[in-house]
Amino acid sequence: MKSVALFDLDGTLVDADHLHYEAWREMVAPHGIELSLDTYVSEIMGQPNSLLARNFLKDLDEDAALKLVDDKEAMFRSLFVGLKPAKGLTDFLDWLEQNGVPVGVVTNAPRDNAEHQLVNLGLVERFPTVVIGAEVANPKPHPDPYLVGLERLYGRAASSLAFEDSRSGITAGKAAGLAVIGLATSMSEEALLAAGVELAIPDYTDSRLRPFAAARLGIA
Repeated sequence: MKSVALFDLDGTLVDADHLHYEAWREMVAPHGIELSLDTYVSEIMGQPNSLLARNFLKDLDEDAALKLVDDKEAMFRSLFVGLKPAKGLTDFLDWLEQNGVPVGVVTNAPRDNAEHQLVNLGLVERFPTVVIGAEVANPKPHPDPYLVGLERLYGRAASSLAFEDSRSGITAGKAAGLAVIGLATSMSEEALLAAGVELAIPDYTDSRLRPFAAARLGIA
C-alpha cells in the first residue's frame, strides 16, 4: 500500500466548468429552462448524467432527457478547444512523480469527454489510470470511484489525497477516507472549506499546497 494522489477532471485539472455551463444553458433553453450559474453550481456541477437525466430533467420523458444529455456532452467537446491545464498543474505533477507518488483521474465525466480532454491537454501519458463514475457500482457522490482509484493504484486512503472542485466530489473523496484539497474554480475557497475540504487553493502554485501534500503523502 502506498500514498497516491487522485484528481477530478473538470474544474480540477482544467478550468472548463464555464464550457459545461454554456452547453447546458444552450441545451435546456428550448425547453423553457433559464439556467442560472448558481443553479448550475448547486444542482448540476459534479453530478452524474444518469442522476441529472432523472432529477434535473424530470419534466422530460426518459428518452428525451438522455438524448439531451448526450447532445450536451457533444456540444461540450466541440467547445473544448485550446484550453490549458490548470495553473501550476504540470509542475505539481512533476513534483509528485519525482517523489514517487502515483496519480490517477477519478471523474463523473463520460469516458468520451475524459479522453477528449486529456488528449487535448496533453495529459494522457500522465494519467494511465482513469476511473469513470458510470463504469463503477455508484458514481460520485458515492465513494466507489475513489475506492476503485485507490485499488487500482494500490493506494492507502489514510495517506493519500483527492483534488476536487464540487460538493459531489468532495463528499465522495471524504467518504473514501481521503484528505480532499479543493480547487476554487467554480466554488469560493470559503464554500469549499464549508463543504469539507482540508485545504482550499486557487491553483497549484499556492505556497500552502506542497507542504500540506508532503505531510499527508509522507514526503520527506
